[in-house]
This record gives sequence, C-alpha cells and structure tokens, in this order.
Amino acid sequence: MLELWAGTKVVLIYYIVAASTALVCRALIRIPDELFRKILHCILLGSLMGFVFGFETWWISAGVAVAFAVVVYPILAFFERFKAYSQLTTERKSGELKASLLLVFGMFATVIAICWGWLGDKYLVLASVYAWGFGDAAAALIGKRFGKQKIQWKYIDGKKSYAGTIAMFLTSFVSVLIVLACRGGLNTAGLLLTAAITAFVSAIAELYSKDGMDTVICPMVAMVTVLPLVYLFGGMT
Repeated sequence: MLELWAGTKVVLIYYIVAASTALVCRALIRIPDELFRKILHCILLGSLMGFVFGFETWWISAGVAVAFAVVVYPILAFFERFKAYSQLTTERKSGELKASLLLVFGMFATVIAICWGWLGDKYLVLASVYAWGFGDAAAALIGKRFGKQKIQWKYIDGKKSYAGTIAMFLTSFVSVLIVLACRGGLNTAGLLLTAAITAFVSAIAELYSKDGMDTVICPMVAMVTVLPLVYLFGGMT
C-alpha cells in the first residue's frame, strides 16, 4: 500500500506541476496550437519516468496506468461539454484527447508488463516508448514547418513528408541511444546499430499508421525490434 501511494503521488505531482506550467504559459504567451499539442504530448511521455522509477513492482505500476485511464476518461468527457476546453487543449476533433489518453495509458501498461514484468528491464520500457514518442512530436513540428515535399508511397495518406520522417528517425535514434547508453550492457557498435535499426523501423511504422493508432502501433513495433537486437548484441542475459 505504501508503494502504491508513493508512486501514484509522484505521478500525480508531476502531472499537476507540468500541466499547470503548460497552461499558465499558454495563457501568458502566444503558443501555436500544434506546438502546444506537442508540449502536452511530451508531458505525457515524461510521466513514463514516474511509472517506471516511482514504483518497485511492475504490476502496481501497470495497474496505476490503467487506473489513470479509467479515472481520467470520464473527467475529460465531462469537460468536453464546455467550449473553452476544446480551445484550451487544441483538439482537432471532439473526444480526441480522452481517446488518445486511453490508448497511451493502455500502451504504457502493456509495455511495462512485457519489458519490466516479463523481462525485468525498466529501461527497455523507456526505449520502446521513446522510440515513438519524441520522434512523433518532432515529425509533426518539422513536417508542418518544412514538409512541403510529401511522401506519395502506396498506402500512405499523402499528408506525411520526407522532412517529418527524417526528423522522426533522427529524434527516435537519439532517444533510444540515450536510454540504452544509460542502461548499459551494449558495446558502441551494438548500441549504435540497435538505436539506428529501432529508429528506422519506428519511422516506417509511423508512416503507415493512421487515425492516431501510431500511439499503439509504433511503441509495439519498436519493442519487438529493440528486444531481439539487445539480446543479439549481448545486452541481455
């Protein structure tokens, strides 16, 4: 019970401080809608650190992630009644935020269960999620600003650009590289190859993901890529 309360308190305090700061900044400073959306996106990603390091037991961490989804969904559904809510959260369509949070917390719980619960490795939770998360934010911002040349490959909706995909790859590469370097266990070649391959696969998965499903598809694809690579290069026993 002490662990449950202590870990939940860490995550709650993080959300309160981070979200309040973001909202105050938006009230005082003219922040473009897309940039603010990605700030909220990165705040959500940052909370994974609390889920991973704020708890000692994987199933308590995963359970709290699921509980957050169950509690937050009806709260957001209530606030959707007010016009100011949509303007404040910069939703593209009604219900977007609550649906995204449901997917994200469910994805957090799943990756925690597999990487931490099954394999006993907290850092692989971060590598799998951050391979998608920060790269996705970079792809949206860079793609919108510089993505004039769209990718016209088969089965891609035509809205995604080469600039955004390159930004996704580079940011994903750096994110995975930092997490795995902090984790240790891989030599330099193994570290670079694992980060590069995971980033490449994540960028391709993001290209073909539609209707916000990259929130689930990309971290899962990253996970099934990074796990065997870490094992292959001797970073997992």
